[in-house]
Amino acid sequence: MSTMFRLFWCLLAFLVFNACSDSKPHQQKEVPNYSNWTTLTKGMEYREMTAPVQSFIGDSKLSILRLDPAQFHFDLLAASQHDSLPRTVVKWAQSFDLMVAFNAGMYEQAKPLQSRAYLQNGKHYNNPKLLEAFNLMLALGPKKGLNRSNIEVLDLSCSDWRQEKHCFKGFAQGLRMLDCNGQPTYWQKKIQSCSMLVAAEDNQGWFYLIFTRSPYTHNQMIDFMKQMPRGLHDAIYLEGGPEASLYIHVNEHHIKKVGSWVSDTWETDDNKHFWPLPNIIGIRKK
Repeated sequence: MSTMFRLFWCLLAFLVFNACSDSKPHQQKEVPNYSNWTTLTKGMEYREMTAPVQSFIGDSKLSILRLDPAQFHFDLLAASQHDSLPRTVVKWAQSFDLMVAFNAGMYEQAKPLQSRAYLQNGKHYNNPKLLEAFNLMLALGPKKGLNRSNIEVLDLSCSDWRQEKHCFKGFAQGLRMLDCNGQPTYWQKKIQSCSMLVAAEDNQGWFYLIFTRSPYTHNQMIDFMKQMPRGLHDAIYLEGGPEASLYIHVNEHHIKKVGSWVSDTWETDDNKHFWPLPNIIGIRKK
């Protein structure tokens, strides 16, 4: 074989190799590490941590979103006030341009558009009945001229509801886990384990959302919150099981947290999708 012929084949092989090398697929985007607090946007932080006690199923993770209410708007959205069509938190967020969407309390299976407890948005009453056993109230959208936070968790045993109901635009009632002084309200009823979403405040006035897919009892979650820094108080149980939903889409952060397990009624970790919800709370940048 001539020298010129060898050079030709070497050059051809070199060009083919480089063409193949340049056609390699791009590496997939690296999954963010949320093991420490990550700033999603100004005044909003997120982290995931291992719970102090291992669950009997799943990853035993607590997903925590905390934010400075002064930086954001909060909206209570009820299907009964719009088109009577429940939506997943993703659909709610897309339809109303929300950064964050989550459960606005539990709802009635027999009346799927209605909250189990008091739920009001402006002049619209989804459920006007105040339940005595539901001791906490999410209050959002303070009336003009009032020096109040954009979202507060009110302990109805510490606050005067007759006055408070005139101070905010929206209200969603729920079960108490920590009272206004940060003291636990342990549940004495039938003990169940479930996925769950909880809201709370800290001593600096920040608002918290705490989600777990791995099932824990309500009393275990209360103990977890007691161990968290910055003095959590006014912790309200929002939802459990496959209905528990937390959706975050802020800048490049796209976080979906979907519940599943409930003792006795939904004992499976197989749920992978958001359920349609009749009532949610949404967060937008101020």
